[in-house]
Amino acid sequence: MLMRRMPDKVPAGEISTALDIKPSTLSAYLSNLLDAGLLSQTRVGTSLRYSVNVTNVQEMLDFLLLDCCRGRPDMCSPLAASFGQGMTDMSQKKFNVLFICTGNSARSIFAETILRELAGDRFEVFSAGTKPSSELNPMAVDVLRQKGHDVSGLRAKNVREFTGEDAPKFDFVFTVCDQAANEDCPAWSGQPISAHWGMVDPVKATGSDAQRSLAFQAAYGALRNRISAFTALPMNTLDRISLQKAVDDIGQMNEEDAST
Repeated sequence: MLMRRMPDKVPAGEISTALDIKPSTLSAYLSNLLDAGLLSQTRVGTSLRYSVNVTNVQEMLDFLLLDCCRGRPDMCSPLAASFGQGMTDMSQKKFNVLFICTGNSARSIFAETILRELAGDRFEVFSAGTKPSSELNPMAVDVLRQKGHDVSGLRAKNVREFTGEDAPKFDFVFTVCDQAANEDCPAWSGQPISAHWGMVDPVKATGSDAQRSLAFQAAYGALRNRISAFTALPMNTLDRISLQKAVDDIGQMNEEDAST
């Protein structure tokens, strides 16, 4: 879960709730991972937050794939070979992109619509939800209409629609809400570049209609800025590692600044 949320720093309480693990049990697990150097711990006020220590995780994987199996290629070659299959060809002309949130009623719908408008000639864009709503959020639809988007073809979709043999092979998969990233999403074939662009859920905003509408406007603005930064990346000149870092960095754009 923390790998999917990388580079977020996640509170212990949220981890416990998401994985349905008792706090005392989770504390023991986290302690072991900290002792192994695979996690980092940060205190924010009274809350302890945890994130992946990427360097040490990479060293562990290198050891398992290279050092541990040295001299026994019959053990390691099938696993190692699978990491090289279906790698994204960054020289291709059009990329398949999937945005995921829980309900697929607002944030991921925003992202799908914005990317299609900004660079639809370069990207085939899709969105889905892990627990999709029966219909799109009316305030989200209103914001899209106000921005001049065509909403006639939009609908909430289950992520399972994109896991069959006939589904598109994705080059990029982005989660735009923490809950979706916390869940055990499918392992995508073709090894797409993935990143977590978590944002506050405008659907949960309270107050007057004007205040709630402002939350949707802020989410739209933040996503538009992140997606503008994404479309500006020189896809054909960046190697995979550099591109992965770039999309991770976009996910760390300050949400308040991004929405201005």
